[in-house]
Amino acid sequence: MSQRAEIIFMQVRLLRLAAEEWNTSVQKVNALFDQYSILKFIEECYDVFHMEGDYAVFDEIKTVLKNKGVNVNAGII
Repeated sequence: MSQRAEIIFMQVRLLRLAAEEWNTSVQKVNALFDQYSILKFIEECYDVFHMEGDYAVFDEIKTVLKNKGVNVNAGII
């Protein structure tokens, strides 16, 4: 599998994980990820992220969102 395909696969896994954790739809998570450039963040950090588990990467995503003013502990979507 090419690195580009691996990045897309990771982005999809994390979209689904976020939707499950936040009890919302993938479409709403995708809109949030687009608004805050999270998919680009995943792509840019892939070299580090591919050695971590999805939950560790999801924690990083929540930190980025929190730093951008999103309350990740409440019903964010």
